[in-house]
Amino acid sequence: MPAFDFPQDLLDAQAALDQVQAERDEFAQSLPWSAEPTPGWKADKQLHSDYQPEKEDSPGYTPEQAERVAAYRARILELTTFVITHPYWQTLSGNRVDARTALKHAHDPAGPEA
Repeated sequence: MPAFDFPQDLLDAQAALDQVQAERDEFAQSLPWSAEPTPGWKADKQLHSDYQPEKEDSPGYTPEQAERVAAYRARILELTTFVITHPYWQTLSGNRVDARTALKHAHDPAGPEA
């Protein structure tokens, strides 16, 4: 993959986006399975197995949880918009997919793929 000379603000925005998405994903693991209070369910036994899918009742998100989820979504939208509308993309000719892929991996521990 060719090397790209990304501007620092674009690199910083991508790093922030990765961080916020990771924080959101970690937080989501602690949330109930439904945002709204929802009764649980039990499905029929699966064919050729003893597995019977079921979910416990979901209490729904607390107001604090819902507010935090909304804040993550707003920040992700803000950072994504900044990254995809950055003027740098207009300086590239041809297919920008390789550049976008390189940016997504610019902060990987091994660095961008060469």
